[in-house]
Amino acid sequence: MKTRKASSRELDRIDRHILQLLQEEGRMSYVELGERVGLSTTPCMERVKRLEREKFILGYGARLNPHKLQANLLVFVEISLYSKSADIFDDFRRAATKLPHVLECHLVSGDFDYLIKARISEMASYRKLLGDILLRLPGVRESKSYIVMEELKETLALPIPDAD
Repeated sequence: MKTRKASSRELDRIDRHILQLLQEEGRMSYVELGERVGLSTTPCMERVKRLEREKFILGYGARLNPHKLQANLLVFVEISLYSKSADIFDDFRRAATKLPHVLECHLVSGDFDYLIKARISEMASYRKLLGDILLRLPGVRESKSYIVMEELKETLALPIPDAD
C-alpha cells in the first residue's frame, strides 16, 4: 500500500497539529515538537520544512510587549482617498508601507478605502501621526479615527481547519 504525502492542498492530522503547536510556541525544538505530535525528530523536521516550503508557515518572530516599548496607544484609522485610480492607490500603498508606527494597512470595501492599525506612545504622538503623516499621504481626502480604550483580544493565531 502506497502512502500518499500531504500536498499543499491537504493537511493531515499531524500537519495540523504541528501548525497549531508552532503557533503557540514557535521556538519549540524539533525534539519536543516531534514528541508532542508522535514523530521522531527527523520526520518532524522534514514536515516542518515542507510546511515552510509550501508557505503554510510564513516565518517566525518574537511577540513584543508594546507597553514596554512606549507603544501604549492602539489606534485604528479609516482613510478615504480623493480618487479611485490605480495610480493613487499605488502611491498611497508605497507611502503607507514605509511608516514604522503602522502595524497593518488594509484596502477594504465599504465607505472608506483603507483601514490602518497603528501603535504610538500617547495621544500627542497620535495627533502628530495623523496630522503630520497620515493625512499627508498621497491621495488622502479624509480620515476617521478610533482610539482603543481596552484590548480584549489580540492574536496572530489562525484557526487550523479539521480534515473533511
